[in-house]
Amino acid sequence: MSSATSDLPSNVQSSISQAKTLFDKSFGKDDRTDDLPIHCASAPGRVNLIGEHTDYTGGYVLPLAIGFNTVCYGRGTIAKYKSTDAAGKSRIVSTNNPIVEFHVSPSLSPLSSSTDKWANYVQGVILQYLPDLQSDETFVLDMAIAGDVPLGSGLSSSASLEVATAVFLECIMLHNGGVAYSSYKKNRTRNDTTISTKEIKMERAIRCQRAENLHCGVPCGIMDQFVSSAGCQGKLLLIDCRSLEFREVSVGSSGTKEADDDAPVLVVANSNVKHDLGDGEYPVRVQQCKDATDIISKVNPRIKSLRDASMEDIDAAISSAGLEGVLLQRARHVVSENKRTVETANALEKGDWKLVGQLMNESHNSMKNDYEVSCDEIDVLVDLAQSFDGVHGSRLTGGGFGGCTVTLVKKESSQQLMDYLNQEYEKKTGKQCDCFATSPGDGARAIHI
Repeated sequence: MSSATSDLPSNVQSSISQAKTLFDKSFGKDDRTDDLPIHCASAPGRVNLIGEHTDYTGGYVLPLAIGFNTVCYGRGTIAKYKSTDAAGKSRIVSTNNPIVEFHVSPSLSPLSSSTDKWANYVQGVILQYLPDLQSDETFVLDMAIAGDVPLGSGLSSSASLEVATAVFLECIMLHNGGVAYSSYKKNRTRNDTTISTKEIKMERAIRCQRAENLHCGVPCGIMDQFVSSAGCQGKLLLIDCRSLEFREVSVGSSGTKEADDDAPVLVVANSNVKHDLGDGEYPVRVQQCKDATDIISKVNPRIKSLRDASMEDIDAAISSAGLEGVLLQRARHVVSENKRTVETANALEKGDWKLVGQLMNESHNSMKNDYEVSCDEIDVLVDLAQSFDGVHGSRLTGGGFGGCTVTLVKKESSQQLMDYLNQEYEKKTGKQCDCFATSPGDGARAIHI
């Protein structure tokens, strides 16, 4: 998708302005790139309605792209690689971080210093696009980054940055002969030399996920990058994280005025408890799912991941394979969450808000008790929302250990709910919570400057 700046929401226009100002201040006049065109790209954060910690086991997720975005603005080209050439350096800067300089080559290693580590998300994506170039070619770019996706909030600021970077690189490649995804086309079994828009969105997500796995050390699934790349206005995406097939899901898709008037809204509340998924418990959960799969597969060899398992398989593994304790809890969450996610998509389309809310509440209990990724502040927000008149359901959204909640609430009650959460959360925790109502938005786009 591509857009003119005048067609964009005001917050995206503001981020473009911030990125341009930062670019001019940081890089100024530069003989290396002054004759090159300006490129600009944006990609949204996301909220996951349900389907948490299922994507890295090939399961189902039901996210939506939101209105908060990351913008990449700058210039770049494809050049012959010279490791000692100062003119071959790439430079990136963000509104939150200082300039980082590096030469792009296949041997580029992750940065480890606390001030530069953020750049790994950009570097990792660049490395995923190198195979599209000739073996002696590289990217040289100056890029400034701005945006309004809250960092560490569970709204996928990292995926938003990765996908915006990917689209920025695609713009550079389009200007240099349209070589983007040439390696993807080469590796296909069929002789078709074209690549569809749907394939581009999927392959972009795969590359960005791989970047985060390999260059940032985060063993995430593909959900965040997928919906940031492929999001659709007015639709949630029910994504099969194994096949990468997806279905667009409307909220109350009967299309009648009564259904539209009755349709609830989603309210997101940021606990302002920040997390870092590359550290601590997230990689532990990934390993625990693998360990649980190994045990369950002893009673049912067809099970290659928890996506394949049923509650009957879990019961069999309890009685005959010794599945117990923490591994039992992790498996029970993932298997039940996959079922809830598919049921939620169907209930949304039918306008069965009561069932959607019930499934959301069950999901939170499972994440809190079986997967153990909630925290006191998140539980306060969920309890407050679930007890509020007009709320259908509420749960933790995102990887957990802090971040945000998502609540399905009657439209006429949404502002009162946000006021209530702001007031009561501070009373109970001493912290502020930031709330906003949201609806599904479009995915990544190139922006004509």
